[in-house]
Amino acid sequence: MWGRGLLFCECPLNGSPPLPKLETFLLLSSRWRQFPLKWLCYTMGFEEEQVPQKQLSRTRSQVVGGNSTRSQEETNLTNLTNLTNLTNLKREMASPPVDLDGSVLEGGGQILRVAAALSCIGGSSVTICNVRAGRSSPGLRPQHLSGLQLLREMCAGVLQGGAVGSTDVRLTPSKIVAGNYTADPRTAGSVCLLLQAALPCALYADGVSQLCLRGGTNAEMAPQIDYTLEVFKPIAEKFGIRFDCDITMRGFYPKGGGEVRVVVPALKQLQPITLLDRGIITKIHGRAYVAGVLPFKLAKEAAAAATRTVRRQMPELDVDVRAVQEKDRAFGNGNGIIIVGESSTGCLFAGSALGKKGVSADKIGTEAAEMLLANIGHGGCVDQFLQDQLIIFMALAKGTSRIRTGAVTLHTQTAIHVAQQMTQAKFSITKCEEDELNVVTYMVECQGSGLSNPNL
Repeated sequence: MWGRGLLFCECPLNGSPPLPKLETFLLLSSRWRQFPLKWLCYTMGFEEEQVPQKQLSRTRSQVVGGNSTRSQEETNLTNLTNLTNLTNLKREMASPPVDLDGSVLEGGGQILRVAAALSCIGGSSVTICNVRAGRSSPGLRPQHLSGLQLLREMCAGVLQGGAVGSTDVRLTPSKIVAGNYTADPRTAGSVCLLLQAALPCALYADGVSQLCLRGGTNAEMAPQIDYTLEVFKPIAEKFGIRFDCDITMRGFYPKGGGEVRVVVPALKQLQPITLLDRGIITKIHGRAYVAGVLPFKLAKEAAAAATRTVRRQMPELDVDVRAVQEKDRAFGNGNGIIIVGESSTGCLFAGSALGKKGVSADKIGTEAAEMLLANIGHGGCVDQFLQDQLIIFMALAKGTSRIRTGAVTLHTQTAIHVAQQMTQAKFSITKCEEDELNVVTYMVECQGSGLSNPNL
């Protein structure tokens, strides 16, 4: 993609001598008369008063009259323009570059994921400084770098600052192309966070994309793959999103080694969603698992503890938490639990926990159950972990989306901040009236940008 001030004279082809910048500008102005002079000045890095008007008029009149002589420089320019997709120039003008501060609000990897995805989709280059400044180890970690490299490949773009530890990055995208893509940070970095970045881009490709994502399927500080499949996926489908995800290998901290394969068909446009009526909780189910050499009793103990905790609060409900032993499809040792609550209106809530050295399985099960009950108790229609994941799709959808939440998380505020910087979407957060239990909820409303897929 060509950006402001790109020196065409620095890009000679076939060993030809470089073109003087001014001469290149004059030739461009003659060939692309349909573009305003101001646009050409922006692209070439000129101020309008720097352009010699007499030479400009003479060059344009020669082309119009058909009397110009085709020079070697013109031949070079023709080769250059033939190799460049003019659509990218139009996208650059429609989507000017964006500069973001990676230290604001949540100050972590979410700014990278949302900004990079919207950069690819909208066609605007994005520069992010102070990357992950809010973390104890600022800068790109292998997981974040792998995600950025994946998006760079998907959009045939250019990534600057792409190195572990980098605190300043720039992504300049081109067209999103469907294909087979692999991301592997070679750590236990979350495959679900890789998917958060890649899924929106794949939706705006020119066909079906296949993603092979490696790392941790059940990792700390990220959604477990079970959450992605059982909570995020059904709600995402309300936007019109469809994707298939196969867990070929589970991976845990610290070795990673997990793998999921995701198939994503492109779509023309996202539709808005409305999630305002929570209804009543009708069903609670889940799975407690162990993998590797860990004893199966850990899964049984976690499942039993979670079931007891939920039934104390909601004795009228049938609670089904299964104990599972992962055998052939797990790399390394790990254990954990996820519990999902379903409502009469299709809302989904979850609680989860991962096993830790020195922490009993009973405590792990109790922790997950208490998290689920807290997510149900806040009165909203989405839990605290789903809020922020929906923001990018609300911003891209055509029409008004509305979701009812509990307290608006910092991750959600961050996603809204980035989305409003990079799209035409407009968000508002309104406090809802307290219910009979004095529970405070909020409505997050978005007038989406309505961006349609230009590649379909």
